[in-house]
Amino acid sequence: MSSAPSRSNADPVAAALDTAAARVLDAVRELGVSNPVVLIDGQSGAGKTTLARRLVARWPLTGRVQLVALDSIYPGWEGLADGVETARTLVLVPHGRGIIGVWQRWDWDASAPAEAHAVDPSLPLIVEGSGLLTSATAGLGDVRVWLESPQVSRKRRALDRDGETYRPHWDQWAEQEERHLVRDDPRRHATHLFAIP
Repeated sequence: MSSAPSRSNADPVAAALDTAAARVLDAVRELGVSNPVVLIDGQSGAGKTTLARRLVARWPLTGRVQLVALDSIYPGWEGLADGVETARTLVLVPHGRGIIGVWQRWDWDASAPAEAHAVDPSLPLIVEGSGLLTSATAGLGDVRVWLESPQVSRKRRALDRDGETYRPHWDQWAEQEERHLVRDDPRRHATHLFAIP
């Protein structure tokens, strides 16, 4: 056995996300259904995408799980609320009704819709993105996650990830997230809240 510390032990963010993933996967198992819906919300840089990928990699149910990232749906830098509404009407509502949902990827470079993607209602679904937990979406998710993280840490991670592409838009996007916090109180809709350093 190696005496070297694991990445999770050396990295408090990774450790927090590992803990969150384990708890969410336990909740998924406890549901006892074949096509649960997991919703993950949090401000930019909180760890939503990383958590979603960990859930997909460790998915405890037979078969595959679908992942929809709102970063692929938001229609530009002013599109937080519109992206959430698109995900609700074209992904979550159809999934809940047992019909195939179809959404179009937003091409950020062309500032236009791109190819279409289908969501199979018979399969489990993870949707992640800022603004996701609202009174209109909460009833469409079986496990609803809010990630809380300090602004300084979030901004550093987001800019490390997206660099100069994101930097000019940080304040614009953060204002939309703040409106979401005030208007929708996403913590109230969450079944699981996790602090990410």
